[in-house]
Amino acid sequence: MVDIKLTQFSHGGGCGCKISPAVLKEILAQSPLSALPKELLVGTETSDDAAVYQINAEQAIVATTDFFTPIVDDPRDFGRIAAANALSDVYAMGGKPIFALAVVGMPLAKLPVEVIREILAGGAEICAKVGIPIAGGHSIDVAEPIYGLVALGLVHPARVKKNSDARDGDILILGKPLGIGILSAALKKGLLTSAGYAEMMRLTTQLNTPGTALSGMAGVHAVTDVTGFGLAGHLLEICRGSALAAEVDFASLPLIAEALKRVQEGICTGASTRNWSSFGSDVELDGEEWQQKLITDPQTSGGLLVACAPESVIDVMSEFERDGFSPAVIGRMVSGNPRLRIS
Repeated sequence: MVDIKLTQFSHGGGCGCKISPAVLKEILAQSPLSALPKELLVGTETSDDAAVYQINAEQAIVATTDFFTPIVDDPRDFGRIAAANALSDVYAMGGKPIFALAVVGMPLAKLPVEVIREILAGGAEICAKVGIPIAGGHSIDVAEPIYGLVALGLVHPARVKKNSDARDGDILILGKPLGIGILSAALKKGLLTSAGYAEMMRLTTQLNTPGTALSGMAGVHAVTDVTGFGLAGHLLEICRGSALAAEVDFASLPLIAEALKRVQEGICTGASTRNWSSFGSDVELDGEEWQQKLITDPQTSGGLLVACAPESVIDVMSEFERDGFSPAVIGRMVSGNPRLRIS
């Protein structure tokens, strides 16, 4: 394999290269809304994780697209992370993936064919782990490497889990620790340890499979996955969609140990700053700047964030643990204007 650092080609990596929430809102503000078919159970109205279209009484299609520039230098690792991240949106809606299409953009004059082949092999490896094929896709010649998937899944229409159905008093559970964006920033600076990289790979390629089982729990009211907008941004989407506020105990947040160390040293991503500029006015944070960086840190292939009834907490935690996760109760939904209070 030719010794090429993929991150040298990208201005931002992983979900950190997403358009900021404020700019995205401005772009979409004037988008015309045509008459929506009743079969479209989930569209763009609440910034949910995927579209859901009902095809019969027992089945609905979950459809999503997710792709980004390299977050790591190893080609196969990049492909694995991108594929796991794309499939996460299907799980967040309660679905089960059925197949995928590849989205590929590569600077052909700069990257050898064997590097590109390894990226695609990494994505195929993750899909094979789920038991689904990559059934096609599209590729173009571009300035920066881009890879991801169009992911398709199925879910029972009655089991769709949106990000807008949380209820007053719901308990908030987070499936993965925070800090992936900080680790990626440390990697670019040459400061990430081998143990930190191994933890980064373990978490970003850990598939959010509990989402499928959570869809069958009546006490689970809202689900999303924490990605480019950070914990604060995606929790605010739950708040706005559900017309509720949220309270989070910072001390209860699961954090990646090396990410905590690095952020306290001042290492963070530019996306974290853009996120705070976009929605910081809706966040009450009783803490220091490094804590702000953690709650806005862009997570690539981050964990599921679940809002469930108090009596369902044990069942939800058990479902995560059954699939090898270490979930944490981080707060609750409360009545009030859509805001986030972190103490």
